[in-house]
Amino acid sequence: MAIKRLSIDGSEEAMALLGEQDILLRQMEADFGVEISLRQDTRANEMILTIRGSSGRVDKAVKGIRERLGDLRRAGLRNAVPPSAQARRPDPQRASGDLGLSGLPPDALIRTAYGKVIRSRSPNQERYVQAILAKDLVFGIGPAGTGKTFLAVACALRALQQGKVNRIILSRPVVEAGEKLGFLPGDLLEKVHPYLKPLYDAFYSMLGPQRFRSWRGDEVIEVVPLAYMRGRTFEDAFILLDEAQNTTPEQMKMFLTRMGNGSRIVVTGDITQMDLTADVTSGLIRIMGVLKDVEGVAFCRLTEEDVVRHPLVRKIINAYERWDKPK
Repeated sequence: MAIKRLSIDGSEEAMALLGEQDILLRQMEADFGVEISLRQDTRANEMILTIRGSSGRVDKAVKGIRERLGDLRRAGLRNAVPPSAQARRPDPQRASGDLGLSGLPPDALIRTAYGKVIRSRSPNQERYVQAILAKDLVFGIGPAGTGKTFLAVACALRALQQGKVNRIILSRPVVEAGEKLGFLPGDLLEKVHPYLKPLYDAFYSMLGPQRFRSWRGDEVIEVVPLAYMRGRTFEDAFILLDEAQNTTPEQMKMFLTRMGNGSRIVVTGDITQMDLTADVTSGLIRIMGVLKDVEGVAFCRLTEEDVVRHPLVRKIINAYERWDKPK
């Protein structure tokens, strides 16, 4: 796959080139048979257009986009949307993959690329969502299927669309590989893919696979294994740590201190499903005591009553709890 990038002179030129809600961008993707995404490079103070696809298609797309940019600049950005585009304009939300924040019901978080409205579905979930919207550091603790990760992803995408953050950071401890990813085949994304798949599934269902891959390629969504976070600081980011029950206390401290200005963190975990060895304390359990009285931190508990998966999942959780109780 070939990748090429073009610089765009500001948001006005980007709007003229790509159209409202990226309508013209999607049209160019269809015309040239490539993937096109836009991101803002805050350090260089410019907009970067990234084109992906086969080498021949990318070259044709770059040539066509440069010609279009030249026409716009010579015309002073007038008549930005050609009549042909107006005539065959598709539905804006479906064309752009926008999350449709306008016109949402009051209790909704986002509308997915497929038109589904995402909202909390229980009182505990609602308290969890409200904490994420209000606090900079939130812990969501509960059993499988209670929406901990799914709702956190929805809140992350909402914050991104609203411009409250400019990227999303995903992390998860890789306990099974002992955090030693160098022995696994492939590049970094290929090494951690099996462990991040549950997070990917949530993004796929909300963004669609193509937009997720595009944003991940542009590092709007960045995957960072826990072992690779040391020494980094993430600013203006929504940072999500999943399966936190499998962190050690040292890892949890290292992770939380990566938080930079303008960032918020959501940590999710299930303390009944730890994969650590018996002699290792869970960082999630330890942090519940360490930060219990710290202002600005919220701990949200979800239970089997909040399970939103198949109805049988709740019965399975209850059966295990009865089995584990002392006889």
